[in-house]
Amino acid sequence: MDRIAILEGMRAKTPDDPMVHFMLGNEYFKAGRYADAIAALTAYLARQEDEGSAYRLLAQAHERLGDREAARAAYRQGIAQATKFHHASMVEEFTASLNDL
Repeated sequence: MDRIAILEGMRAKTPDDPMVHFMLGNEYFKAGRYADAIAALTAYLARQEDEGSAYRLLAQAHERLGDREAARAAYRQGIAQATKFHHASMVEEFTASLNDL
């Protein structure tokens, strides 16, 4: 059984577990399933305050689908969260990515 199938099974059993949604979003992203990645990451962010890394994946998934405005919004949210948690290098990375859009 592949990772996505395992994680989908875990999500079915524990739909409120934020980490399952995050891991599934990551696996969907790696598989090129960007719309699914966006859905899973959005579900994760609805359940868990993130320090920034989920916003990177979310922005990149939107970029891959050609939705630059949604990617910008995700980077802006990521900058806010990274700032809140004092992740200066992440703020710099997201700001550069935002400026490149």
